[in-house]
Amino acid sequence: MATTSEQYDAVIEHCRQLYLKKHRDYGAAWRILRLPSLTDQIFIKANRLRSIQDKGVQMVEDRMDGEFIGILNYSLMALVQCERGIAQEADLNEGEALQVFNEQVEVAKSLMEKKNHDYGEAWRDMRISSLTDLILQKILRIKQIEDNQGKTIASEGIEANYLDMVNYAAFALIKMNEN
Repeated sequence: MATTSEQYDAVIEHCRQLYLKKHRDYGAAWRILRLPSLTDQIFIKANRLRSIQDKGVQMVEDRMDGEFIGILNYSLMALVQCERGIAQEADLNEGEALQVFNEQVEVAKSLMEKKNHDYGEAWRDMRISSLTDLILQKILRIKQIEDNQGKTIASEGIEANYLDMVNYAAFALIKMNEN
């Protein structure tokens, strides 16, 4: 059986390859997106997942794993925006786009390993629908923080929530690959 680290790396590599293919098609057009726009993109994907999970039927035959890939990649893009700020144009070539993706993956994976140690890989016993709900909860938290102009009193900031969504989406993709 593959270790969590190996499974995580495989899922990330799949997401990275799609990210690079889309970069070749569109460039870094996503760099102009403000954080609320990225949050809303993630919300759309997570909400679709929950809707399909609740209804048990989907009318558009897009694969559900594609939505988790989108959540993961958009969350990484949001983390880049948090770090670099919003650009006025597509300002990253392919090498730079890959570098910023990889830098955020390193942060997310490090966090995953620390939490996995502390929580004893509890996510392995969770349902994919619960991971979807946790992602939606994180989105609602981010939206509230955005509405509060980034100010928090007692909670983690936006970046922590995006990092958690990267990891929840990766866990969902690992679980889907195992099934």
